[in-house]
Amino acid sequence: MRLRSFFFSIFSFSHSPSLPSSSSRFSSLRAAMSPALEKSRQGNGECNEVSKSKVTVVGSGNWGSVAAKLIASNALKLPSFHDEVRMWVFEEVLPNGEKLTDVINKTNENVKYLPGVKLGRNVVADPDLENAVKEANMLVFVTPHQFMDGICKKLDGKITGDVEAISLVKGMEVKKEGPCMISSLISKQLGINCCVLMGANIANEIAVEKFSEATVGYRGSREIADTWVQLFSTPYFMVTPVHDVEGVELCGTLKNVVAIAAGFVDGLEMGNNTKAAIMRIGLREMKALSKLLFPSVKDSTFFESCGVADVITTCLGGRNRRVAEAFAKSGGKRSFDELEAEMLQGQKLQGVSTAREVYEVLNHCGWLEMFPLFSTVHQICTGHLQPEAIVQYRENKL
Repeated sequence: MRLRSFFFSIFSFSHSPSLPSSSSRFSSLRAAMSPALEKSRQGNGECNEVSKSKVTVVGSGNWGSVAAKLIASNALKLPSFHDEVRMWVFEEVLPNGEKLTDVINKTNENVKYLPGVKLGRNVVADPDLENAVKEANMLVFVTPHQFMDGICKKLDGKITGDVEAISLVKGMEVKKEGPCMISSLISKQLGINCCVLMGANIANEIAVEKFSEATVGYRGSREIADTWVQLFSTPYFMVTPVHDVEGVELCGTLKNVVAIAAGFVDGLEMGNNTKAAIMRIGLREMKALSKLLFPSVKDSTFFESCGVADVITTCLGGRNRRVAEAFAKSGGKRSFDELEAEMLQGQKLQGVSTAREVYEVLNHCGWLEMFPLFSTVHQICTGHLQPEAIVQYRENKL
């Protein structure tokens, strides 16, 4: 415990030039909320029940359950939030015949996606998407990115009033006119502002309260970003705001492609030197593509938790690396769909679909030769190249 406190004090101090101390920062946040989230106060300094913010987490997988746990712990402590945190759960029937939502509400535990971890007595699982978001004015989206278009369509016209959103979703939608980031998809389809939260965050480690960092990307006013920082921050989970939604979100998206490449290296037992080289090259391509797509992306964003730190942790311990390692060990003979079903117990692999989406963007824009590593990852995933080609990416004909 002393070691955790020591590290937290060091990391907090390192960000002190831009952020005041926790107590002064949080007190100032409550006095400087965005207009959509201003809270009227009673004489004793507490918020009226009607004016308190209500939070719904849209998603209940591994990371979604951890997000609900973080938010629920703060909702109980902060007077400006309702105690109850709703969590939309895609209903499933467990092997024992019980519904997943019933088990979560009975045991306070997501026994399928985050077993052994209590979410908080104030987390309520709801299988009805529309009912889960009803009356909520703070929406946290955390589902596989391939489901987000359908979710937004279901919620179109159902979100009313002053609502703020944040996306923890890693991925993008590729349309005829070009790539569409998930935060933009949410904003356009639902008509609400959307921040993003990305970082070096392996969910199972945060669930057992090992120290970690994350980055909130925001556009416009800093005030709403500070509110999200307040809602997610704990002594073991430190969140820093950055005025760069696209940069933060693209880091969280593209690093999964780099993790697939790192997994190939591990599966072929090429060693740490090779893996370090692939990570460096991958980060370089991440930065170059991000700035081509959005010239406003800041160089400094790549040194935040969402950038280099997320690349490191995902290439060392993420699910994309792990499944790609198994793919390479099979010589590319076992499909990613087969390995995903076998290894992830219902969780979704993001890196392979993101590699395909990135390839589509590069091909459409005529940029394939500028991003040989990204292009090679996709070609290996689709069987056009063998896993060994990951170290011959410069020689591959695109």
